[in-house]
Amino acid sequence: VAAQRDSVVFRSPVSPLVERMVRVLRKLNPQTRLTLSLPPAEIVFAGEREDLEELLGNLLDNAMKWAKSAVAVTIATISGSGNLFEIVIEDDGPGIPEDSAREVLKRGKRLDETKPGTGLGLAIVADLVNEYGGSLALERSGMGGLRAVVRLRSLQ
Repeated sequence: VAAQRDSVVFRSPVSPLVERMVRVLRKLNPQTRLTLSLPPAEIVFAGEREDLEELLGNLLDNAMKWAKSAVAVTIATISGSGNLFEIVIEDDGPGIPEDSAREVLKRGKRLDETKPGTGLGLAIVADLVNEYGGSLALERSGMGGLRAVVRLRSLQ
């Protein structure tokens, strides 16, 4: 299957998918301020739509779960990088201690058991990012919580 995947070029427009997911989350979580910033030109992910949806869904689910009142989503091209784009999802929740950032990427690992979850979300994100040769960084957000930064290849 992996050999077949390498020979096929997938084209998944990013903005329509993100806009749809944000629209649904705003309806489900009206108490959380969810802002979205998109680039003026469409970014096309060089991968399967379902994988991008899974990646975004897990990051957004985490942000919405842990946010006190606000989540920000930014999609942008990375100037001077050729064909990379960036997904940044940040919240105003408690964040993750810097020394635990690698730990939360392990399957089944949870730092806090007070919220529902399986501990698989960030591990799935890390696996998908790896599969596409991208990068994932978990940092402290200027909003106070977690800032997840994913860089992936686009077709433009």
